[in-house]
Amino acid sequence: MADTYKPYISGVTNCISLSKQMLNEQGHQAVVFTLGHTGYSDSETDVVRSPALPLLNTGFSIGFNYSPSARDRLRTMDLIHVHHPFLSGRLALRYCHGYNTPIIFTNHTRYDLYAQAYMPFIPAGLSRFYVSRTLARFCAACDLVIAPSAGLKKVLRSFGVQSDIEVIPNGVDLTPHRSVQGSRHRSEFGLLGSDLLLIYLGRIGPEKNLDFLLRAFALAQSRVSNLKLLVVGGGPRLAWARAEVKGRGLESVARVAGPVSYADVPEVLALADIFATASTTEVHPLSLIEALASGLPAIGIASPGIEDTIVNGQNGFLCSYNEHEFADRIVRLSADAELRHRMAQEARCSAERYDVRRTVAATLKHYERLIEQRRRRQPLPG
Repeated sequence: MADTYKPYISGVTNCISLSKQMLNEQGHQAVVFTLGHTGYSDSETDVVRSPALPLLNTGFSIGFNYSPSARDRLRTMDLIHVHHPFLSGRLALRYCHGYNTPIIFTNHTRYDLYAQAYMPFIPAGLSRFYVSRTLARFCAACDLVIAPSAGLKKVLRSFGVQSDIEVIPNGVDLTPHRSVQGSRHRSEFGLLGSDLLLIYLGRIGPEKNLDFLLRAFALAQSRVSNLKLLVVGGGPRLAWARAEVKGRGLESVARVAGPVSYADVPEVLALADIFATASTTEVHPLSLIEALASGLPAIGIASPGIEDTIVNGQNGFLCSYNEHEFADRIVRLSADAELRHRMAQEARCSAERYDVRRTVAATLKHYERLIEQRRRRQPLPG
């Protein structure tokens, strides 16, 4: 169950879609229940949509009920896996608790930090109180909570969540990153083969802290003449990012390419030498993991999610929230080809633990355990 699904593309959407595919390949039937986009023509089976009102141009929709046919089908499920707590989570409790259907919740988002980024007019303490109280209550009603990183598990405990929490990373399909065909070229982005290329690939929104990244890049570029930056992704601050590059006089050294298809992500990452992210709101940064799988040393700010993924000095560098320190790490990697090569090898190795086949297998064990517990309590219908 998810508040939104395709055609809206995000890390959560990709995670659900990939997990669904893996489960189906293993002989299970995974069904997605979601809200809105009822006119969208799905290229996959078993996507059940209920009418909802679109929330401006965010890709999300507001709905407080499932259609009668969706409710009927939901009640035939052996287990419910919720990926958004506020709408889908409430619907799961309303429609499934009376049937003793096991409910698992994966917390994908730092909702407290997103609230500060998108609703800065609400005092941080007030938004954190609401988020922590709501999450604690919802998690208490679930049979299992999954945190994609150890750092997020600590955050949930700080919110007062006392439920069972398992740390299971969101899976990434590493196969495309292992067999890049070289179908994309730097020249498409106005870049040269001799450039030392720093890349950010991901959502372009206020929570991603791109203004920090641009400042750090400008500092580093003043010391490394052939250093270039490529920003790839879509989001509400895409136009802002392009204007910011122009306003800072970085047009000759920085490119804001906009979004690419998900299938092209491995090919685009393969063009770069270093991956950088300044986000501190991550739970489990899939784009960072994809970069590691592509053999890119990574630079990030020490924070939950990021520090669970980057091992400082091995597959990249962790920095404090200091743009000069961040720039120093960019310069160090830019100047040392041997270090980049060593970290690239470590990056590929470290990504292996996130292979979707491993993560789905770990999740499936909990599915089977909870379904068996339900069978012991009462016979399943039919």
